[in-house]
Amino acid sequence: MVLLSARGLSKTFGDKQVLRGVDLELRSGDHVALVGPNGTGKSTLLRILTGELPADAGDFELPTKGTIGYLEQHPEFPPGVSIWELASQALGDITKLSQEAERVASELANAADSAEHERLMEQFDRLQTKLQQQDAYQWEHRVERILAGLGFEPGGHQRSVDELSGGQRNRLMLACLLLQQPDLMILDEPNNHLDIESTEWLEETLADWSGAYLLVSHDRFFLDATANAVLELVDGKLDKFRGNYSAYVRQKAERLEVQRRTFEKHREEVAKLEDFIRKHHHGQKSTQAEDRRKKLERIELVEPPREISIPKFRFPKASRAGDIVLRANGLSKAYDRPLFQNLSFQIERGQRWAILGSNGSGKSTLVKCLLGEIQADEGHVQLGSNLRIGYFDQLLARLPEDTTAAEAIRVPHRDLDDLQRRNILGSFGISGELSQKPLRMLSGGEKNRTMLAWLSAMEANVLVLDEPTNHLDLWSRHALEQAIAEFDGTVILVTHDRFLVNAIADHLLVIRNGQVSQVTGNYDTYRHWLKAGLAVADRGKSGSTAMESKPKNGKQEDISGGLSESKEKPARRKRKFPYRKLTDLENDIAELEARIEELHRDMLEPHNLRDGRKMKELQIELAEAESRLMQIYEHYEEACELN
Repeated sequence: MVLLSARGLSKTFGDKQVLRGVDLELRSGDHVALVGPNGTGKSTLLRILTGELPADAGDFELPTKGTIGYLEQHPEFPPGVSIWELASQALGDITKLSQEAERVASELANAADSAEHERLMEQFDRLQTKLQQQDAYQWEHRVERILAGLGFEPGGHQRSVDELSGGQRNRLMLACLLLQQPDLMILDEPNNHLDIESTEWLEETLADWSGAYLLVSHDRFFLDATANAVLELVDGKLDKFRGNYSAYVRQKAERLEVQRRTFEKHREEVAKLEDFIRKHHHGQKSTQAEDRRKKLERIELVEPPREISIPKFRFPKASRAGDIVLRANGLSKAYDRPLFQNLSFQIERGQRWAILGSNGSGKSTLVKCLLGEIQADEGHVQLGSNLRIGYFDQLLARLPEDTTAAEAIRVPHRDLDDLQRRNILGSFGISGELSQKPLRMLSGGEKNRTMLAWLSAMEANVLVLDEPTNHLDLWSRHALEQAIAEFDGTVILVTHDRFLVNAIADHLLVIRNGQVSQVTGNYDTYRHWLKAGLAVADRGKSGSTAMESKPKNGKQEDISGGLSESKEKPARRKRKFPYRKLTDLENDIAELEARIEELHRDMLEPHNLRDGRKMKELQIELAEAESRLMQIYEHYEEACELN
């Protein structure tokens, strides 16, 4: 069934036309992602479809049957109502029907007259039928499940909505929308203000959603898990792609290659005709020239490919730091509750550490303790030698609102002239007049890129990045990912962007409920440990669960230079894995490698690319297979040494 149909939608703001004759059709079961660089008109299109904004031209039709729900970015709630009350009201008639059924049941139990008893019984049966049709007997469980999934603890359900922050209000609005179960949902950044756990819950909920939705998100992991089609909005036009985000990226590259060849061939043909006409329009071949002129007039112009300009972020080559960049010993910090306790770890030169955790878990606090901006309650941090630390604060506190971008990236240790500063800004997409505007006039994404440009000007050899992808679109996130991957220094990253963590991290610190896991690997590795129930365990003396190798030589390097003997003598190596024959392990390795190749092929199959749920299953199985292969490699190395 067609739920929404739009034809010829156009919209202009000032001298910029953001929509040019857009056509769109959404059907039952469509799980569609709307993507495009910042400022291309995605939110404008959503506001037109929800009736908030009129189109300059074109029209759209809504279904005569069925409902549409829209996730507002700044919802308004009635004052004084509790979280539970508001969520329950989203169920509509279900709560009223349940209350009515309870009242009729009570009257039925006390009815003495047979006629009255029969009348009440008929009424009760009708109510029961309606309740069963709407699965109403589970309504309280549904409310609890959805509120919990979006981070609302049961103990806080009676809080007034007046006490909620902006982010909490957005999450409550999303909960209400999911409880309403409209036939079509329009979701603008639904995972904004969600931590990783809530985002993953929402991914699973949307992947299983029987209705349709159109969503905007800059989270590549999220789009891979939830979309079975992608609409790309560029230069006011929509292009449709089958499958999830990763499938869109591949198809986009293939289409661009074809479009480039077609456009170049067209230009060559036109150039040849024009050259012939110019040479022979007055000579002996004037008749032929006239024929070619008429042919040129009939040629249908081929538009150039709608390529998306991707900024080339770049961090300079890092100067050499000491082998140990940072060592934390016994760190503890608490406010109203413990954030982390007796935490010890060290970061070596060239490593990429990501710090993960839910909102309010203490990620930014830990970073500030490491940098000395906040004093830890217990323990200490020792920094290595020859460090130049570039700190990206998610609040962008070091960027004065009244200064220009060109002035904001001045650094004390380098005498950069105006051209050099403009070049640095230009590599981060801040060019022309934009570089001379006061920062208060720039968008969130532009301020973010200015801060990244400042880090580049710093020539840091240690990048400390606290939520650097905030306000960045998909293309800028990819550019940042590439820049970090090419950076040869050390990186400490706090982010909710799992795609970025997967691409660049080799160590993780995961904070959950005051406990910290240290994981050697990326986000897929962590998911494997989490699924196995090993990622967060009860705290021992160290306050953390470590999934990393300890120094084997019994010595601990002093950051200031030499080696100092550990008080503990080096222990003889013991088996980590049970005894197995080398040939058995080799067979396991061959089988897993073959399965991984098969999974990669399955992920390229068109019917799988169109199935978001299937793609998620394949991604999970691939991550588990790769993690298992790493473990068997380690087992094999041990067997080679000890068998």
